[in-house]
Amino acid sequence: MLYLRLVTESFRFAWEALKANLFRTILSLLGVTIGIFAIIAVFTLVDSLERNVRESMSFLGERVIYVQKWPISFSHDRPWWEYFRRPQPTLREFRQLDRNLTNDAGMALFSDRGNNLFKYRNNSFSNAGLTGVTYGYNIIRDLPIEQGRYFIQQEIDASRNVIIIGSAVAEGLYPNQDPIGKPLKVSGQKFTVIAVLEKQGESMFGMPTLDKQGIVPFGAFSKIYNTGPNGVSATIGIKGRDDDEGLLELEYELQGMLRNIRGLRPRDKDSFALNRPEMIAEAVTGFFKVIGLAGWVIGGFAILVGGFGIANIMFVSVKERTNIIGIQKSLGAKNYFILFQFLFEAVFLSLIGGSIGILLVFLLTLIPQDLMKIVLSVSNILLGLGVSAVIGMLSGIIPAVLASNLDPVVAIRSK
Repeated sequence: MLYLRLVTESFRFAWEALKANLFRTILSLLGVTIGIFAIIAVFTLVDSLERNVRESMSFLGERVIYVQKWPISFSHDRPWWEYFRRPQPTLREFRQLDRNLTNDAGMALFSDRGNNLFKYRNNSFSNAGLTGVTYGYNIIRDLPIEQGRYFIQQEIDASRNVIIIGSAVAEGLYPNQDPIGKPLKVSGQKFTVIAVLEKQGESMFGMPTLDKQGIVPFGAFSKIYNTGPNGVSATIGIKGRDDDEGLLELEYELQGMLRNIRGLRPRDKDSFALNRPEMIAEAVTGFFKVIGLAGWVIGGFAILVGGFGIANIMFVSVKERTNIIGIQKSLGAKNYFILFQFLFEAVFLSLIGGSIGILLVFLLTLIPQDLMKIVLSVSNILLGLGVSAVIGMLSGIIPAVLASNLDPVVAIRSK
């Protein structure tokens, strides 16, 4: 009951102080509002941008290691021509890995080629991607099928001319029609549509999506494009097990097996790259951390000014209410009561400024735009309120201590 009365009276004093000096309070809280707005706005934009970038990179899959000719990042201790002379991953290597690897949860060989023209009767769809895959491709990459079905093993083994198409391809070639079972031509080869993928929409930075894609068996893809050493490059994707922390067991086994398959001697350098999507994700995270730090610096200066403003309000409030403090003490009010009263008022004022800043960020998220979806997360709201409370506490602690230590006789006599 005592604490409830303490909070109630402190809230009443804070509200009365705010109303009595409204213009002064608004000017003083402006710094906190701008500071919290700057910090939370930057964090919200960074979080939204990072989330959209990661979603755009979802085509790389999770917990997957890719065997490729070129690494994601180049080593400075190796000349470029060593990478250039590396062989491409082959179907033979894939089959050997598929038979012998024990630390994987599935794998697939696939090859991509862009700028294809798909035709159906008088309709055509240009600049479409075409991917040739082996059976396990749906394990290393999520393929959300809206209509139809995935390949069966016999279709992959027999290199049948069947195709899974993206939503944009389906809308362009078969408007107001069911595409399943209908023919489609790619470079003179006739394919039968067996599935349509769910619509994904546009991605950031022009990253590829499945909407403008066609997926066919690897053998059927090889009828159109040469996938040999001098043709279109292929990639082997290996999905790691959930119990393999960091995919270390898979990576060590994969590296040793590939060296053995390619006949590399112990002193020979690897003639392949084991790439992971996490490498790109870590680079993206590091970049956004720098942006977040910039947000703290920018907002920190404004919050500093706002903190001094609140401290100034509290010093003035102590001076104006010195007589009241003396009366309260003479009636038995303890030092902690006076201390809490002024500290609560400082935190309350700071929270008002911070809440306004968060509200402005929320209004920013309501602005319609097509580039990316901006979401104000609960964690950022709590961060803004937490920073506001800390600023209010730091700004009000000295005035509150001074008020609590006033001599009641001297305080009552003041005017």
